[in-house]
Amino acid sequence: MASMEKKHGKRSPFIPRSSTLRKTSAEIVSEARQSLRVQSTQRPFTPRDGPRQLFGKSSVHADCNNRPPSTFSLHAQNFDAPDSRPGSGTRLSPLNHNPKFPVPCDAEDTFKAFPKPPADPLEVKRGLAGARARLLRVGSLTTLPPVVGHTDVTERINPGPGQKQASPQQLLNADHTDVHSGHLKPGPHRTTNESRITQPGVKSGPTVCTTGQRTELGNGDSTSSTEEDAESLRWNNAIGSLLQQLETVAAGSSEGLVDRLCDLCDCLHGTLSEADMLGRRCKKRSGILRTLFHLIDLNSAQLNLYIAKLCLALCVHGNNLLNICKLIFQISRSENNDIFFQTNSIVDSLLDVLSHEDVSTSGEALLYCVGTLKFLSGNSAILRLLLDKNCIGVAQKLLQRLHTVEETHFTVAGHILVQLTATLRNLADHPDSRPLFVSFSVLPELCLVLRHHHKDQDICTNISRIYSKLSSYSECRLALTQTPDCYQLFLELLSKHNQKQDLVVRLLFTLGNFTAKSDEARQQLFQCEGCLDTLFLVYGTYQRRDTSQHTPLQKDASSPRKPAASPMSMQQDDDVLVKLVRVLANMCIHSTVGPAVASNTTCIELLMETIELRSVQESEELLVNVAATINNLSFYQEESSAVRHNELTIAKLLLKLVLSSSMDAMLEATRVYGNLSQSKDVRDFIMQNKVHQFVVMLLDSKSTEMCFSACGVLTNLAQDPPNRVSLALEGAATNLVDSLRDFGPDDWQLAGQICQALWNLIGGGSEKLLDTKESSSLLQILTAYIDEKEALKWIENENTRDFHRASWELEFKPVAQKLMKVLQPVDLAAWHTGT
Repeated sequence: MASMEKKHGKRSPFIPRSSTLRKTSAEIVSEARQSLRVQSTQRPFTPRDGPRQLFGKSSVHADCNNRPPSTFSLHAQNFDAPDSRPGSGTRLSPLNHNPKFPVPCDAEDTFKAFPKPPADPLEVKRGLAGARARLLRVGSLTTLPPVVGHTDVTERINPGPGQKQASPQQLLNADHTDVHSGHLKPGPHRTTNESRITQPGVKSGPTVCTTGQRTELGNGDSTSSTEEDAESLRWNNAIGSLLQQLETVAAGSSEGLVDRLCDLCDCLHGTLSEADMLGRRCKKRSGILRTLFHLIDLNSAQLNLYIAKLCLALCVHGNNLLNICKLIFQISRSENNDIFFQTNSIVDSLLDVLSHEDVSTSGEALLYCVGTLKFLSGNSAILRLLLDKNCIGVAQKLLQRLHTVEETHFTVAGHILVQLTATLRNLADHPDSRPLFVSFSVLPELCLVLRHHHKDQDICTNISRIYSKLSSYSECRLALTQTPDCYQLFLELLSKHNQKQDLVVRLLFTLGNFTAKSDEARQQLFQCEGCLDTLFLVYGTYQRRDTSQHTPLQKDASSPRKPAASPMSMQQDDDVLVKLVRVLANMCIHSTVGPAVASNTTCIELLMETIELRSVQESEELLVNVAATINNLSFYQEESSAVRHNELTIAKLLLKLVLSSSMDAMLEATRVYGNLSQSKDVRDFIMQNKVHQFVVMLLDSKSTEMCFSACGVLTNLAQDPPNRVSLALEGAATNLVDSLRDFGPDDWQLAGQICQALWNLIGGGSEKLLDTKESSSLLQILTAYIDEKEALKWIENENTRDFHRASWELEFKPVAQKLMKVLQPVDLAAWHTGT
């Protein structure tokens, strides 16, 4: 045994391979050979979206006359100031009393009750011009009437007759006033080098403020009225002061201006929340909104998100709701602003808008709201945040509401659905989203969207991207395939949008995923009305989009040639065909579907045409899948089989694959030859065109699959006595013996196929094709392998031991015993002659 190993440079039959070459039990089981093979392919590539906009350049919505814009200009003047009517629509009755204050107070300006430091004439001269210029600029504070309940800050800078002009220092002193003593404490000030940004999920601390306590103002007078109105007290003690600070700080140019204003907005939000004055319950709500709208002209993305969050909390509606949603959308268009969305709970506000606003009254606002989420969901950190905040559940409820919109709002609903399905497409990328898509029944819901909006290519493409991503996973596949008529729906979309490559390729990929694992799916798809006709329509469309360089198909030489397609276009066409051919290959695994497809002449002609038109160098994956499909179809040998009627033509076409440098193409072509070579005409063609020489060479490959396929062809070729000598002269017998020694203990299916090829080659009186040494070596190997205990001792994994034992008993042992009977007399004669 040792000498034999040394002589041949190969291992002994039972010396196991090195651990790096040994396959795991899972790999061995998964590679168990079948006559019919499931085809796999990569998911279609989705390019990264371009600049953030509502509708991309390729969108059909981009050319709509009523398409909402992605860019616009927003200023304070665009907002409606009197957004103050209570939510019930009922005007409140006047109060029966006036709040009493310890000091005289101008009824028109409650802020005058607060003590002010004496004005500094120098400061007035020094700061007046700059302050006035900032406050009087176009589209700023002067464009709206003064805040209800107090005098506008411009009145202090430009006093009327008899009034004393206030200095900028007085205006800024509001930052140092404590609510409890008539003066607010200063909030946290930051330098320009410090950042307001905090870690995601950690709320930044607001400006220090205390509310809800009664305050005495004036010269120590401790009397107070027990009838004081709670809201007026809250307004005078805190809210009004915070509004004054916002206007004062905004008029300044101090370092850390934006941070200070953000803190004040945050404090105002907290104060209103604590006083239960959010929503539309605050009587002086319009004054708050006016002040907030003024700040928008500062054009700070960070500040505007705080303003927007507070405005949404105050339940703005109509034009103001639309403009706030536009403002948020505008901020989200820049990826540089994503960090502000991570550190601000504005996402909660957006989801709340989506949950409660009606499409018929706030459709455009919803559009920009969802458009914002589409942009943000492209950020992996915010994507995780959206999942945690139940974005998928909110989206599912919105989908249901959009189903029921009136016909007059159908276009707006379509615009919203483009953004919503694009958002869900991004969410589908995250592994944690899969159970949510299933539990919220989003996948069947999207089928309803496809039915209602089947003419909208943007919506259909977005949904097809969702399906192509999720159909690779069993739980999502099950949820989708259980949706009534989903197969028929996909076929109708393929027929209607057959020119839309990115939609077609994803629908086909999804159907390929369905049919890869389920025999039931194969049958259900095939039984759909017009299934094969639709698939062949798409096949022909992408097969012949460019035939200018392929004269065999041009029957009329005088016909004008089409311009040559670009490499990118050809690659996209091939991608469609790869996915479509995979569907056919998987479908025909079904025992009923297979014979029907194999007998379809159109199908076989299209597959042959593909081999003729494409080169292995440019379309390797496509040709490999076509060969695999023909291999599956060639399994069915009924008289009606179109493969059987065209077997010689197919054998000729496959030569280009066998002679290529692609091992995958050679493997699939060899598999087809293994089935087709059952025909005498095909066997003669193989021998006449020297194909058998390449087949023998494949035995030397290190691939067990390649060796197995080559053995199948040699087994059939060796049926004809004239072929046996030619095969032996090419070294077929020697290579088969070496392959048995190398692969036998690890693969008893392969060992059985090798023995069958040897039996056909040297059995029946042709044993002399092996020389004495080869015969003796083969007998020694078979003697060792025929011992069950020895043969199976190298199988370490108990889970695969039964499979190997069955393969050894059924596929190897019977033919090995036949070979030993033929070889033993030869070996005995050699022993007598002393050789």
